[in-house]
Amino acid sequence: MAAKLILLDQDGVLADFEQGVRQRWQLTYQQPLPLPERRHFYLREDMAPQYHQQLTQIYSSKGFFASLPPMNQGIQAARRLLEAGHDVRICTSPIDDYQYCVSEKFDWVARYLGDEWLNRIILAKDKTWIRGDILIDDKPMISGSLKPQWQHWIYDQPYNCNATNIHRVNWQKPESWSELLQ
Repeated sequence: MAAKLILLDQDGVLADFEQGVRQRWQLTYQQPLPLPERRHFYLREDMAPQYHQQLTQIYSSKGFFASLPPMNQGIQAARRLLEAGHDVRICTSPIDDYQYCVSEKFDWVARYLGDEWLNRIILAKDKTWIRGDILIDDKPMISGSLKPQWQHWIYDQPYNCNATNIHRVNWQKPESWSELLQ
């Protein structure tokens, strides 16, 4: 297989955003996150409105993004893709309240993938501007101002299971992405 430019989303693909919210919520409010089940990409759409402000405070707080746990097998998968000869980049979008988010995304990459991966980070609010062959992202519909030049492969999450017309990836199921290792 020819080398490809593979773009990996950070939150929900490499870093476990939801688990990070759950942990920080428990630590902050001394109770579990009041979330019945995930059906939407945006966590706030699955939560009752009375919790929206607290949720925003959680993921806008100092230390949140830097402390996200890695997705199971995500770090290993990123390294394997690079070892297979692909150009692997982390293509991530900062939240609107980016005071801590941007620098902490870099801190997270340095911590889990190493400093040599820092020059592989691409920050973009509109991922359609980024060139690549494949974007592995947990967001079911990625829109922007341009027609994407990459093929969207969806990282399997409970809130995107209705996206059935797209290649699904799960790091714990190597057969879902093994064609990139050949």
